[in-house]
Amino acid sequence: MRNTAIIGAGQTKHVKARDDASQAELVRQAATRALADAGITLRDVDAVVLANMELFEGRALPEMWVGEGAGGYLKPTLKIATGGTSGTSACIAGYHQCASGLFDIVLVVGWEKHSEGATQTGMALVDPLWDRSVASGAVGNFALSISQYAAERGVTPTQAAKVAVKARRNAAKNPYAHLQMPDLTVEQVLNSRMLADPVHLLDMCPQSDGACAIVYAAQGVAEKLCARPAWVRAAVTRHDQPYIGDLDRRLVTMRTLRDAARAAYQRVGITEPLKQFDVAEIYEPVSYAELAWYEALGFCAEGDAGKLIDDGVTEMSGELPVNPSGGVLSTNPVGASGVIRVAEAALQVMERAGAHQIPDVRLALATGYGVYAWSDVIILSADK
Repeated sequence: MRNTAIIGAGQTKHVKARDDASQAELVRQAATRALADAGITLRDVDAVVLANMELFEGRALPEMWVGEGAGGYLKPTLKIATGGTSGTSACIAGYHQCASGLFDIVLVVGWEKHSEGATQTGMALVDPLWDRSVASGAVGNFALSISQYAAERGVTPTQAAKVAVKARRNAAKNPYAHLQMPDLTVEQVLNSRMLADPVHLLDMCPQSDGACAIVYAAQGVAEKLCARPAWVRAAVTRHDQPYIGDLDRRLVTMRTLRDAARAAYQRVGITEPLKQFDVAEIYEPVSYAELAWYEALGFCAEGDAGKLIDDGVTEMSGELPVNPSGGVLSTNPVGASGVIRVAEAALQVMERAGAHQIPDVRLALATGYGVYAWSDVIILSADK
């Protein structure tokens, strides 16, 4: 396997509805910005990897009619759809395409246009016999697992609200983020409409229209094009395939994320993630999930996640800034959300994150997540 790095990233402005642009136009905009950031053109790209959950827009085979927007015409083009992990799975696929020696430069583009679909209807398309009783739509499912997690680990609604406040405050420093709420308070989160106890409206991520792209280049090419590439040190995926109702203690256990993190850490020599990582971009579609991920990723002992947020450890000025971009809680075009996590981690390493740049980032973590059963972990470094 060849050393491979991210040398460019670009994204659209993410909003509730992009009525001014088609899906292909969103993809083209993100791809064009990523290529410009990398200092190359479409002619330099050897292959394209696309990420989209077409279920949400209700249109099949989007790579056949949106792929051209990413420059996939007459180029090898692969489409990935793995739920919430679609974006990170595409990033891992693009990495392997490049690291394997098949291609020298690979463009990865993720997108979603929720305004053209019915996301909640799509999320409810589950087995009518086995899964209906556990409310397999996103909100109801989260409410059940969060109640279990909170009871076992002792996290409180106030601590979860602090996560939501942190995310929206960070997003205000990110010009591409959807929900920019610099003055949001814990009280406003707790007083927002209850969706399904204990999940309030402002505990949940939005539905966004948008696209994001990254450019991979192999060693020998990357250094020539980028002064400070973000080298991929580990890329690990773990996917279960159970019925949702069979996943006991879902948010508490999260065995796929724990196992993926363990494998990635071992490859890089991570023994104290809280101290060794400089920044983390993790996929948190609900405030309580970020707390659970602190524990699953080894940032703290089990039951101490609330203390991390109370003590400001994961603030932008803290020991380990988590989601300085605003995270999924602020921006969620599902097919692109994982690409955004990887892109934002790469921008931190490349020192191109703008107003939400964390100083002296050399090692960054990005994760993807989907329906409890799917997890991706990617580690980026300033060093090969």
